[in-house]
Amino acid sequence: MNPPYSRHPCVGGNRGTDERSARVFVRWALACAGMTMFVCAIAGSLPAIAQDNMPPAPYAYQQLADPRLEAKAEGLMETLRCLTCQGQSIADSDASMAGDMRSEIRQRIAAGESPEHIRRWLIGRYGEYISYKPQVTRTTWPLFVVPVLLVLAAVLIVGRRLRARG
Repeated sequence: MNPPYSRHPCVGGNRGTDERSARVFVRWALACAGMTMFVCAIAGSLPAIAQDNMPPAPYAYQQLADPRLEAKAEGLMETLRCLTCQGQSIADSDASMAGDMRSEIRQRIAAGESPEHIRRWLIGRYGEYISYKPQVTRTTWPLFVVPVLLVLAAVLIVGRRLRARG
C-alpha cells in the first residue's frame, strides 16, 4: 500500500493528471483574460459610437451674430481643453464633444452669462483638468511649488560644484 503523500506531484503520484489540470487551468485563465479584454474594448467604444451618430449641436460650427459676444465665446473656448483630444482647445478640436461644448458656451454667452461664470460651471462639471489656466487650490499647489523647488535645488547643486572646482 502506498503512503498518502505519494499522490503529491512532487513525490511521484499522479503527475499526468496534475499537469493536465494545470494546462486546463492556464487555458481557462487565458480565455477569461481574453474575454475580459474583449468586453472592456467593446464597452469602452460603445459610448463613443453612440455619440458620433448624433447630429452636431446647433452652435457647434455656427458663430454668434454679435461679434462682441462671439469674441467672448472664442476667448473662453481657447482656454478650455478638449476632453476627447486632450491636446487641443475646444475651439480647435473637431471632436463631437468639443462641438457640444462650443455650442453650450455660445448659448450661455448669448443668454447673458459671463465667461468666468461659464468657466466655473465647466470646471465644476468636468474638473480642473479642462482649464488651460489652472488655479492654485488646496489640491493643485504642489504642481506650482515643486518645479520651483527643483530649479532651486539644481541651482544650489551646480553652485556647490562650481565652488568646489574653483
